Amino acid sequence: MALRQHEGGAQVAEIIWKLAVTEQKFHRCKQKFAGLRMDQAKRLKELEKDNARLKRMLADADLDKAILKEVASGNF
Repeated sequence: MALRQHEGGAQVAEIIWKLAVTEQKFHRCKQKFAGLRMDQAKRLKELEKDNARLKRMLADADLDKAILKEVASGNF
């Protein structure tokens, strides 16, 4: 693993060891959340979680709609 310096001066290897994540995940998260304040990052995570929940609800509703449509047409 390459020992690169983080902006704050800490070694990337030391940071990922403390966080117990891979270097790839560290850099992916750093890129995603760079420039955000802590409250903005938390809000983004909440919105992503809520978005995933809403997508599951929509998929369930679409499935229910398809089932009802098939039952109504008598093709069961």
